[in-house]
Amino acid sequence: MELPIAKDFRKFKGPEFYEAEFSEYFLLPFKFHRINDEKEVLVNEVGDFLIVPIGTARRIASRDIQKDELLYEDLFANSFISNKPIPDLIDVLATRYRTKKSFLDDFTALHIFVVSLRCNHSCHYCQVSRVSENRQEFDISIEDLTSGIEHMFRSPSPSITMEFQGGEPLLAFDRVKFGVEYALKLNETFKKDITFVVCTNATVFTDEILEFCKEHQIIISTSLDGPEFLHNANRPKSGAKSYQMVIDGINRARNQLGEDQVSALMTTTSLSLEYPIEIIDNYIENGFSNIFLRPISPYGFALKNSKKNRYHTEKYLEFYKKGLKYIIELNKQGVFFVEDYTTIILKKILTPFPVSYVDLQSPAGMINNVVVFNYDGYVYATDESRMLAEQGDFTFRLGHVKDNYRSIFYGEKARFLSQYWSNESLAGCADCGLQSYCGADPVFHYAAQGDFEGYRPTSDFCIKNMEIIRHIFDLLDSDGKALMPIFNSWINNRPRYQ
Repeated sequence: MELPIAKDFRKFKGPEFYEAEFSEYFLLPFKFHRINDEKEVLVNEVGDFLIVPIGTARRIASRDIQKDELLYEDLFANSFISNKPIPDLIDVLATRYRTKKSFLDDFTALHIFVVSLRCNHSCHYCQVSRVSENRQEFDISIEDLTSGIEHMFRSPSPSITMEFQGGEPLLAFDRVKFGVEYALKLNETFKKDITFVVCTNATVFTDEILEFCKEHQIIISTSLDGPEFLHNANRPKSGAKSYQMVIDGINRARNQLGEDQVSALMTTTSLSLEYPIEIIDNYIENGFSNIFLRPISPYGFALKNSKKNRYHTEKYLEFYKKGLKYIIELNKQGVFFVEDYTTIILKKILTPFPVSYVDLQSPAGMINNVVVFNYDGYVYATDESRMLAEQGDFTFRLGHVKDNYRSIFYGEKARFLSQYWSNESLAGCADCGLQSYCGADPVFHYAAQGDFEGYRPTSDFCIKNMEIIRHIFDLLDSDGKALMPIFNSWINNRPRYQ
């Protein structure tokens, strides 16, 4: 094979090409991204944005913006350009940047305890190695649970969430009960703000369980995949129709605990892709005011049934956009209903504050915001990474609950992972115009591509998030006047008419 001759290569231009004549403004750091055939979005270091005609970024860089243009004032006011090399308000920008990253201040807040692998369902997209209901050897030991709780209280965060997962955690209710009571006992000394969450399929409630949840204000998070035919297909239970069982469980929990103490989460399977409207209507019919149109995750058992669980990201994006359009139309008609993933991104776009959603944090939420204590006593960087462990891959194992806190949270493994958890320093992310609103997620890229950093052009994480964020900006550009009141109501979780 002959190498191309030198003249075919793109040559770098000389320094004189980049030397601009004296201009009326200096450039501040910003990036840009095309959002449709006519517009691009400019985004600065603190996430401020301007939607402008295509070619504006080039004009700014070429010092072609004139002082008498309205654009000049917008660029100056929003810290895209400055009349000095270092703007007078640099300290304000620094404060705003620190605010965006303030989720790092208090370190780990979410502590997930996998109290059992036992489960009474056979969901084909399950991400863990569930076992049958009678296998009590797969329950966490009291000794390991105690050590994990003690580590939880070593976190510097003044607010912590203790989340119980499985399997089906309520099959090991004695562990849940012990965990809550021991945490409350320790908190008499530490005096942290504690939130308790149980992730359950809502089919094993008893009066004792619900009374305990009510007494300790425990939040119930369950799974609901949509209409009966869809839920039963996605989440089968031997000898029973799981849909009616979960609806009965949801209603029973609401009656005992209150409407705001019960939430639901859906997972998008190949079958789900055809029914976004029906899924949303089902949530409304069952008294929910929000939904997370969540794609399936590339972990664990979910990968074993490719026919039901694998689909192109483009198919999911069609599902998401159709669902979002329907939800927006409902809101325009006066029905308050929220799409959760859109709202997370809107908070990053429209507010100065950070979000607690691990996947869209940079540095990534792994360790910094979440840690998992598995049923066998081992500690993992995220919920997804313990799912990899169930398949025999212990790459993200941080240690054991018997290890000291520092070796788990600041040890060699944590330091290694820190090389890959900031999208500001990753190839393909560092210069992305949508970087401020996205995350890094090295666990996803390791699982999907076998690489901690990931290759962005073929990354489903990037394809999904870049298109969703671009789509949101496109909506703001085309229908912003009508959408902003709706989007603000989602951010504030309050209907417009209140």
